[in-house]
Amino acid sequence: MSHRFSDDTIQQFLGTKEVVVLSTLQADGSPLSMPMWFWHDAEALTMVSVAATQKIRNVRRDPRVCVVAESGSRADARAVIVGGRVEYLDEDTPARRALVRALLDKYRPDLAQRWGGEVMPANRALFRVNPAWVRTFGF
Repeated sequence: MSHRFSDDTIQQFLGTKEVVVLSTLQADGSPLSMPMWFWHDAEALTMVSVAATQKIRNVRRDPRVCVVAESGSRADARAVIVGGRVEYLDEDTPARRALVRALLDKYRPDLAQRWGGEVMPANRALFRVNPAWVRTFGF
């Protein structure tokens, strides 16, 4: 079923998730899917990754992605599937700092431990997935 990303049902479901699966396109067109930590708001999903990874090389070349959040079992499977485009947040702005803080707070203490503190390392890429379409399953 098709929805708006800002729908309460979708926002509430995403609020229960710690990991989503991000799928990017390799140069040969094949998919690469990776589990990702994320922050969501009513407009987009925000993610951070080491900049030198294959998934970041993929989205720098082709910003089209798909993100899946799922739960349940055979009898009660549910999922939110989001297709969209990546937008990089390279400039140091108050909005960017707020998103970094939101990620740190959500994944406390693990993210700060990985980063060696409360500041996002320079070798990370912060990006938003801006939804072009949203589908659900089992809602």
